[in-house]
Amino acid sequence: MKNILVLNGASRKNGNTAKLLEAFIEGARSAGHNVDTFYLQSMDIHGCLGCNSCESAPKGCDNPCVQKDDMAKIYPAFMRADVVVFVSPVYFWNITGPLKTATDRLYAKVRNLGYEDFKRESVLIMTAGGPDYSEAKRWYENFERYSGWKNLGEVLGSGKIEEAKNLGMSI
Repeated sequence: MKNILVLNGASRKNGNTAKLLEAFIEGARSAGHNVDTFYLQSMDIHGCLGCNSCESAPKGCDNPCVQKDDMAKIYPAFMRADVVVFVSPVYFWNITGPLKTATDRLYAKVRNLGYEDFKRESVLIMTAGGPDYSEAKRWYENFERYSGWKNLGEVLGSGKIEEAKNLGMSI
């Protein structure tokens, strides 16, 4: 059994991206995994200040960031997580702003834990109005490479419900 953290950067709760995510979660839960999902669009998350105060917070604390916002809900789930699922439609050739902001704020965990304890496995789920996922994939691949994370799979494209469900079951 794994603990899965979902960071959902989609704007629409019932759109194409949401349908893929629902299938993924169904598959993951049917395989016995725990899933914590955060719908970022409805959360109050501010951008990283780059102040590096997180370095002086007690190692492994629930909220290493000086900002007091909804990231305080995500940090404990991140600490439990074995797998992080990035979910987003393509907006202007990349991930959505809410997903980028929340991901930037994970920097506090890198600075607080160190890269070795920050490592996770990850999944990318995306939809787009066209066929080009290249910029968003480049962001994801760079994030994984620099963070030392392991890609467990990707679902790119609307309507790939069975693929998303199967990926959730395969973790």
